Amino acid sequence: MSEFPAPRPSLASEAAHWHALQRQGGLTAEQQRQFMTWLVTSPAHLREYITVSRVATELGDALRDMAVDLDALIAAGPPPADDNVVALPVRRRPPPPAASRAPRRHLPGIAAAAALLLGVAFAGHMAWPQTRHYVAAHGAPQRFALPDHTVVHLNAESELSIRFTLLSRRVELSRGQASFVVAEERRPFAVHAAGLEVRDIGTTFDVSLRREQARIEVAEGSVQVRGDSGQGRLLADLRAGQSAHIDYRDQTVNLRQQHTDTMTAWWRRRVVFQDEPLREVVEQFNRLNNVRLQVDDDVAGALRLTGNLHGDDLASLRTFLDQQPSLRTRVVDKQIRVSSRPAAESSAKQQ
Repeated sequence: MSEFPAPRPSLASEAAHWHALQRQGGLTAEQQRQFMTWLVTSPAHLREYITVSRVATELGDALRDMAVDLDALIAAGPPPADDNVVALPVRRRPPPPAASRAPRRHLPGIAAAAALLLGVAFAGHMAWPQTRHYVAAHGAPQRFALPDHTVVHLNAESELSIRFTLLSRRVELSRGQASFVVAEERRPFAVHAAGLEVRDIGTTFDVSLRREQARIEVAEGSVQVRGDSGQGRLLADLRAGQSAHIDYRDQTVNLRQQHTDTMTAWWRRRVVFQDEPLREVVEQFNRLNNVRLQVDDDVAGALRLTGNLHGDDLASLRTFLDQQPSLRTRVVDKQIRVSSRPAAESSAKQQ
């Protein structure tokens, strides 16, 4: 009995269609956009696409043990439109007379040899390192799929590189923030950032390089975080709903519980901050907007705030800041300048 419930035929067909196009390569920019839109429409789409990829790999392995007559299969043409079962024709030869029957030869058939060559070619392709570089510009977060079908959300002003081999999947986050919906397979998936290694154990997680610390948040599954680029001690073993704030200087770890919805809110261009210093909040808004915020003094920058605002709504942000008794804002040279109120003015505002 199958481990999973039978998928909708239409969804399976869509997944098979996109898998075939991806394997052929050479998708246009519009096709790639359509594929990404389809992939992230629902978690079921991502699961079905991964299932089709896995089945295709396992089918290639199984074909090596079958004596399939490829010539007959091609000559038979496509199946009827109302039949979704394809019979693989098997070449049947009459047995030779008993007297002349020769010992069985253990030579692979044409189909098995072809499957073996395809398997070798595929393994060679996977063994050859795949390296790519991705950059999200100011105000332009991106969403894309890696060669293994892992989905990446890359925040604005962020940059990462990948190196995939037959035995490993390695990502280097050099700046900014990225979330990973990791495709399940046997090769380990690890993100390296700021001297840390975040090793996936089948999950959805986020890595953010802030001003003074790295933040790792787990929305689903679990990850392990180690120092010294994976060679050091275990710093955190995180489960869904947990986050680790790791100081750059001495790698001290502050563990927190966090609602998973807030971890992925930035995918929808929302800025969620919980007891965060103003200078950190300002950086998140500045990634997304042409009108920049500037904090004029350290006292204002250290003020800790909590809120949930749309990243493009600077008017609401300014109203929120002006409501703080110790802060004031003003527009100077197309910038929103934020500073501390004088003590007397702050006291009067509190009354």
